[in-house]
Amino acid sequence: MTRWQPYPECKDSGVPWLGEIPEHWETRRLKYAAEVDSDTLSEDTDPNYILQYVDIGNVDSQGNILDIKELPFEKAPSRARRQVRDGDTIISTVRTYLTAIACIENPPENLIVSTGFAVLRPRPEIEPKYLWRLAQSQGFVDAVVANSEGIGYPAITSTKLAELPVWVPTLSEQRAIAAFLDHQTAKIDALIAEQRHLIEHLQERRAALISHAVTKGLEPDAPTKHSGIPAIDRIPAHWRVRKNKRIFEEVNERSTTGEEELLTVSHITGVTPRSEKNVYMFLAESFEGYKICRPNDLIINTMWAWMGALGITEYAGIVSPSYHVYRLKKNRTPDYFPKYLDFLYRIPSYVCEITRHSKGIWSSRLRLYPDYFFEMCTPSPPFEEQRAIAAYLDRETAKIDVLTAEIETGIAHLDEYRTALISAAVTGKIDVRDALPADVPAQRYSTEP
Repeated sequence: MTRWQPYPECKDSGVPWLGEIPEHWETRRLKYAAEVDSDTLSEDTDPNYILQYVDIGNVDSQGNILDIKELPFEKAPSRARRQVRDGDTIISTVRTYLTAIACIENPPENLIVSTGFAVLRPRPEIEPKYLWRLAQSQGFVDAVVANSEGIGYPAITSTKLAELPVWVPTLSEQRAIAAFLDHQTAKIDALIAEQRHLIEHLQERRAALISHAVTKGLEPDAPTKHSGIPAIDRIPAHWRVRKNKRIFEEVNERSTTGEEELLTVSHITGVTPRSEKNVYMFLAESFEGYKICRPNDLIINTMWAWMGALGITEYAGIVSPSYHVYRLKKNRTPDYFPKYLDFLYRIPSYVCEITRHSKGIWSSRLRLYPDYFFEMCTPSPPFEEQRAIAAYLDRETAKIDVLTAEIETGIAHLDEYRTALISAAVTGKIDVRDALPADVPAQRYSTEP
């Protein structure tokens, strides 16, 4: 922020959390800067009217509209009612911590947003993109959250939102601030996109590394043979292939108290304690009757197995009764290294085999039942080779994971800088009136009212 100078003269805004603003700026209630929820789609709308619909989950924290659904009015959710125009700002009034705030630009006439949004329509003296940036600023977001009610799904009414204070520079300054932030955030977003692309490349490399090691071994010149598993094709000639019914048995031990560690199964993280998941999920009032699992058990989320939601657990605990728990047969325990199996079962090609053996009418409702799991086959290197493969993958994936974490930290810092820059510019903590580079065309923005 030291690249830009502060305003020479400031005054108390009269808003405790806002502090000082430039001397010539004014504060007012939001309802005097923008109309709130002006237009609503009538309940008498033709049932066949085709609308394009944006729900709260379709707007990310950067203000991007990620997806628009097209459907007839009669099949649209009852919350598909807010009409929008070019220049409107939509701001989520439910789950306000999501900061789903977007600027509407050149929308089709039939664009409708959820009643979970408030639609702010700037008055003539307000630059639309300035209003959007103001709504994105950390102070305003904090005020929205502070005035929301509810714990799991905090919400603010449009009436209460309209009463929140906003701060208004001259129209020419609003345009200059909006143009400056468009230019600066575009550069930040480009950097973030590059970093995310690098993470995707690292994850692809990680997946390829695992897939090759667990199906081809560590000796590149080893002779191979057909595995008999369509999705895996060839494996080293000295490996065996066994049906899962010769390796595992299903176990169905139940908790009598429900007090054991609750575990969850994900296609991303495998088996982890639920307490480590920083997400909101519905939980049962009691876990009595949940299935008990022990370290080295294979746990399969029956409903999402076709997505790869399974893994070998390192933990003792309990899982949902709808999951299936498999344990190595006693006579097979010396033959299998559990970490090797964990790597193997979660590679895309083995997940394809799981999908092939799953049953259901629709692809999104496939289930992997025990009878079909037992008919699947597992490539089986000698035990010491399994151990060596697992050790190699632990070592190599750890390097990739460390690098990925460093990049993710860098992205988080860029996100924080982006938020701070928006807040500093729209609250007058930095003077950007003449900060736009001369070679950047203002186009939509004018320095004259």
